[in-house]
Amino acid sequence: MKKIITLCALVFSGIVMAQNIEPKYEIEGNLVKATYYNDNGTVKQEGFYKDGKVHGKWVSFDEKGVKIAMGEYKNGEKTGKWFFWDKNTLNEVDYNDSRVAEAKKWSQGTLVHRN
Repeated sequence: MKKIITLCALVFSGIVMAQNIEPKYEIEGNLVKATYYNDNGTVKQEGFYKDGKVHGKWVSFDEKGVKIAMGEYKNGEKTGKWFFWDKNTLNEVDYNDSRVAEAKKWSQGTLVHRN
């Protein structure tokens, strides 16, 4: 569980300190779409801000462009189901009031661990 929470904090921090490529910001309606890049130029994170807070769907990718995390914010707080992928597993984390309500770990379609 601690690994999942740590991964969440690292993946969705929204601030990429070592990044050499400038982030891209675009206005879409009442939202600002943000795109952050890996050093090799591939997309690292994409998501939205509303009134200065993370809001809506956020997706993270590794340096090869493979999706490694996906979740949603509502007014700056994590909400609903978040998914974290690695080579052999899928971690599914349910958030309620920006707190972990339940976590499941899947491997090749089989539930491995439930917190």
